[in-house]
Amino acid sequence: MLVTGFEPFGGEKVNPSELVARSLDGRLIAGRPISVAILPVETRSLHDRLELLRLEEEPEIVLLLGQAGGRSALALERVAVNVLDFEIPDNVGVLRKNEPIARGGPDARLSNLPFEKIVAAWAEIGVPGYVSNSAGTFICNQALYELLALTETASPPVLVGLVHLPFLPAQAIAAGPETHPSMSFELMKKGVEQIIECIVPWVENRGAESAAQPRERTSRMWIPRGVKEAER
Repeated sequence: MLVTGFEPFGGEKVNPSELVARSLDGRLIAGRPISVAILPVETRSLHDRLELLRLEEEPEIVLLLGQAGGRSALALERVAVNVLDFEIPDNVGVLRKNEPIARGGPDARLSNLPFEKIVAAWAEIGVPGYVSNSAGTFICNQALYELLALTETASPPVLVGLVHLPFLPAQAIAAGPETHPSMSFELMKKGVEQIIECIVPWVENRGAESAAQPRERTSRMWIPRGVKEAER
């Protein structure tokens, strides 16, 4: 299992996604060793970095973590849209406006996480969280879109998802607590650990069910070309 976070951006000194990701590095959760990577907030290099991580780690599950100041709870992102439209530059000064992530690519890609199971698991342990239908149009959205594209034809399928984390309390105080909710580091970490505890058994059960299904026999009957064309 691979968990990624991002470096600080937008003038912030910390990024909760980096802190939470680093806290999981090398741990064993739900029987799975956790590998961690911290990504720079750079739009132009992101695709290549994600592709290299995929090839090096060969993960069955990838959980992307990102910061979303203004969110009041953990936000499990359902959709990545094929749009780059930044309000602020990335960390090397690149500003992209109304550009596609992938020219000719689909307008959106959907995460394949078990959303209902995760939200229910959060509720059981008292972690505020919900399913979000907008991951924005900045780097986190790009990462989800790029990684879903890179794993689209993987066999067995790779589970890919993005969770946006609120500000930490100190960040909210600095930004204005009346308009910027926050969550403690420990509660964020607990919520991310619960995602792993939830989805690992789900992936393993899905694999067992798939293996138990009888395979369809492939017909080797020769069909004349004219018959094939008539059936179209």
